[in-house]
Amino acid sequence: MTLRLYEIYIAGMEMDYKTILYAEEGAAATITLNRPEKLNSFTAEMHGELKLALDRVRTGGARALVLTGAGRGFCAGQDLGERAVTMRAGAEVDLSKTLSANYNPLILAIRALELPVIAAVNGVAAGAGANFALAADIVLAARSASFIQAFARLGLVPDAGGTYHLPRLVGHARGMGLAMLAEPLAAERAAEWGLIWKAVDDDKLMDEARALALKFAAGPTLGYARIKRALNASAGNTLAAQLALEAELQRECGHSADYREGVAAFLEKRPPSFTGR
Repeated sequence: MTLRLYEIYIAGMEMDYKTILYAEEGAAATITLNRPEKLNSFTAEMHGELKLALDRVRTGGARALVLTGAGRGFCAGQDLGERAVTMRAGAEVDLSKTLSANYNPLILAIRALELPVIAAVNGVAAGAGANFALAADIVLAARSASFIQAFARLGLVPDAGGTYHLPRLVGHARGMGLAMLAEPLAAERAAEWGLIWKAVDDDKLMDEARALALKFAAGPTLGYARIKRALNASAGNTLAAQLALEAELQRECGHSADYREGVAAFLEKRPPSFTGR
């Protein structure tokens, strides 16, 4: 079976997930972390299922993705119970191997998706769970939700992209405070600081996330992908390099069917009908 045929096969399979839920509404997909009794903490099995689900999004027809959690929490980070089993067995725990095998590929896969990714944070997002949310393009949070960089409580360094995203989103001083103090940051304060897009009433969170996903799914997907590429590159580029990247991405967008449709709709005074091409 060729790689492309394999990708099509995987994308079309009805997967029997045990730790996540996968759903599609039109061209909008939703992945729900589904270990509510453990606050949706990560296990090796969940990482494997997330990889399959993200591959399904990447190779299928989805044009927007929502990430959320089941129950009262979004994600409590690593399941320390699973980690303790390994430690009680006398095995030495090399956390860099866990990061290299599971967390780093997960964050990179989310960032590489060429479609808008929305995190709907329905409750506490702690440790790697907080940084899993911050890997999304748009983060909405219930007003009752909070974000905790809990690593320092265990003598660890923020991982899963935490040390990358925190100073870029909230600045050095606030990023350092969040990392070293490991105190909860309420959703409304997170929005005020620029850590997330906005906080919404708890009972409206998923409705707003779904509406936003459907809006993105009907939008100019190719353009969204290049907006992501440009903004993600900007922190490491000089102004000259960023201007050159903008010119190249704009060239690509200018040749798209969506650009032609956008111009035509504007001139004809009608809503555009984008195809994502």
